[in-house]
Amino acid sequence: MPELVLESNGRTWTLDASRTYTLGRDPQGDIVFDDARVSWRHATISWTGRSWVIEDHGSTNGTFVQGHRIHHLEIGPGSAIHLGNATDGPRLSLSSATPAVASPHAQPKPQQGPQQPYVAQGATPGWAAQQAAPQQAVPHQAAVPQQAASRPGGRKEAPQAASVPQQPIPEQSIPEQQGPGGGAGVPPVYGDRSPTTFHQVALGRVMRIGRALDNELVVSDLQVSRRHAEFHATPDGRFEIRDLGSHNGTFVNGIPMAKGGSALLGPNDIVGVGHSTFRLVGDRLEEFVDTGEVSFSARHLTVTVDGGKQILKDVSFGVSEKSLVAVIGPSGSGKSTLLKALTGYRPADEGDVLYDNRNLYKQFAELRRRIGLVPQDDILHKELTVSRALKYAAKLRFPADTTAAERDARIDEVLRELKLDIHKDKKVTSLSGGQRKRVSVALELLTKPSLIFLDEPTSGLDPGMDRDVMQLLRGLADDGRTVLVVTHSVAELALCDRILVMAPGGSVAYFGPPEEALNFFGYPSWADVFSAFENYRDYDWAGRWKGSQHYQMYAADIDAVAPQSAHMPPPQAMRPPKPQGWASQLGTLVRRYVSVIASDKGFLALSVLLPAVIGAVSLLIDPDKTLLVQVDERTGGVKPNSTATTVLLILAVGACFAGAANSVRELIKERVIYERERATGLSRSAYLMSKVIVLGAITVLQGAIVGVIGFANREIPPEGLILGSGKAAVMIELSIPLMALGFTSMMVGLVISSLVRTPEPTMPLLVMFAIIQVVFTGCLFILHGTPGVNEVSYLMPSRWAVAAAGTTLDFNRISPNTEDPAGTDPLWDHEASAYLIDMAALLALAAVCAFLVARFLRRHEPEVMRK
Repeated sequence: MPELVLESNGRTWTLDASRTYTLGRDPQGDIVFDDARVSWRHATISWTGRSWVIEDHGSTNGTFVQGHRIHHLEIGPGSAIHLGNATDGPRLSLSSATPAVASPHAQPKPQQGPQQPYVAQGATPGWAAQQAAPQQAVPHQAAVPQQAASRPGGRKEAPQAASVPQQPIPEQSIPEQQGPGGGAGVPPVYGDRSPTTFHQVALGRVMRIGRALDNELVVSDLQVSRRHAEFHATPDGRFEIRDLGSHNGTFVNGIPMAKGGSALLGPNDIVGVGHSTFRLVGDRLEEFVDTGEVSFSARHLTVTVDGGKQILKDVSFGVSEKSLVAVIGPSGSGKSTLLKALTGYRPADEGDVLYDNRNLYKQFAELRRRIGLVPQDDILHKELTVSRALKYAAKLRFPADTTAAERDARIDEVLRELKLDIHKDKKVTSLSGGQRKRVSVALELLTKPSLIFLDEPTSGLDPGMDRDVMQLLRGLADDGRTVLVVTHSVAELALCDRILVMAPGGSVAYFGPPEEALNFFGYPSWADVFSAFENYRDYDWAGRWKGSQHYQMYAADIDAVAPQSAHMPPPQAMRPPKPQGWASQLGTLVRRYVSVIASDKGFLALSVLLPAVIGAVSLLIDPDKTLLVQVDERTGGVKPNSTATTVLLILAVGACFAGAANSVRELIKERVIYERERATGLSRSAYLMSKVIVLGAITVLQGAIVGVIGFANREIPPEGLILGSGKAAVMIELSIPLMALGFTSMMVGLVISSLVRTPEPTMPLLVMFAIIQVVFTGCLFILHGTPGVNEVSYLMPSRWAVAAAGTTLDFNRISPNTEDPAGTDPLWDHEASAYLIDMAALLALAAVCAFLVARFLRRHEPEVMRK
């Protein structure tokens, strides 16, 4: 079988026909190219038994022979291959085997043994060379505690393996750092990646960017508006970018422009539009498309809480593109805090998070849409079908000018990718745990994020579903995304490219390939490793890691590349734009909430049954007595009518309880959904208003039912204070305070729901609220003239509602203050002004509750947005 010699950049390899050779940027490949245009696993070369062939494996930028892109081609001596670019991409020249290239260090990496692969075409001595170091894992002897003769766990430590000398990289193989356009000193946009496309900009010309086909620069991205922005080349040689009222915004250096605003561009300014980034170099406009192949790194992340306690300590690691990374560690090791720091939900107090060399915290407004987050709890409404839940999510996340057909096409594409298309008409509640997790992932994939973070996606799943979810994540990474998963499960770690092991106290204990981790710790199982963490909590696990050979191979060069500089704008300048207008978001949220409620038959039945029962119960109280002022025929004076006050007490407390019960769980059960949607551009006020409208309508209807049943069969005054004479008018006048009371109680329920951390405390708080309202109605004892108690009663919705109805019924005469006949309650005065004042105070309490809910909701938003 003939051997083949490959030559590139002064180095040669002799290929043996008995095996297949992998070309790409993967440090574990056979021939490694550190060039951004080359994909992670770009192509393979193999002998078919008849000829040598090269096969492209779906590379992003392609494989070229004689200027033509190829996918599968026979090759031989004399052939020339370019990777990533037909003209200036890394070049491979092929020739017949000669003895001159038989030196050991020039051979491709063997299938077995710790041979280091060659790093070609501009590799840096740090990252690529360290990544390619031998995969030999040994316990670290220097980490043994001083007081013990063995490492934590009792067994003797094996001696540390000597470091294998790394193959030197010739100076001529390390080109001078240049920007993507080739100009030295120009800051990189996507590392050192070459532009996806070039556009010539002529003076005086206008180049419009957008999704519509009639734009000069068409960007096929649903995050981009149909007519998004314009580049202007002014006659005096300056360049300007103008936003055309885009929905998701136009960004300059990561900072959102004002809608419809403009900005002059300098040579180092970067313009972001959806997943595309533009930069002017001379008279040429360079476009970089974020296809998902991005690097991601954390540098020296430290989080300190009140009291100075550090829950995250100097965490640093780097993730290459198309990687699956698992974060594991015992409870209290800071995994959740790390996830919040990496996604920008809670930025670290010290350190940086770099998205392809861009500071995530400083450019969060732009980069947030390229990051997907799947929390531990489901981020969609389980009462809806899969397709309907995704449709509402797409409506909220995509620009207002996207059509239903465009959104449906994207939804169908994601469902097919995740093999959910056969389940799209099923309710989420009917799916298995693994399938529900797939739906949550599908929701995040709608916007094509490059980075996907998952928090405990396999929690509560059986081993089979655990494997299915991890295989799904492996597929997502292979398809061109970087996936980071926080997990307690260690059964499927072999599917990951890297694992990050967190030690107690929030420090890094290990970062590297999963197959080397147990040997690094020197234990046979992960259970033993976690036990060691627990038994040796004060041990310096981070120091052991930083002093190891693995640290030198996988993390030592994390600071080698300086991040792209960007000034920190004032907080108001970082306010990210919303993809939908406020009214459009409100309409979508209301429709979604109505759909959720309509699908819950039990809630609907209870919503009608509860007020009917409350109204019917009030009929049992002295059914033959009226609610009118009764005159004593013997004395001619007014007789107290306890029936009126008791009936009104029952109806008021029932309306209170029904209103608060409707809302007391609504915000807490959707908290995870709200947190995620808020990070993607949801309006807080639109979300709150959707709850107020839908729940308010239900509660007001319940109040009307209570009033109609409670007053219809009673004798009531023939004439009211506001609506005039007639039983129907007076009954409505008496029912309006009950409806307003239910509405205000519903707002109090929202306050409770926004305060609690879990659903469990809501029911005790609901009961306590209802009992307090009973006491402060004024029907049980006289409130007016009782110092302190009367003033506190002004904070109770039931006090004002009973007072408003009491003005119509003339409570000062029905229930006079016998101890002080002259001390009538001014809130009960039989006057129209007293009725209006009572109602105004009741609605003012509702407004105060709305303000409090809005403030409390801020606590559940990404902290970088709150600041």
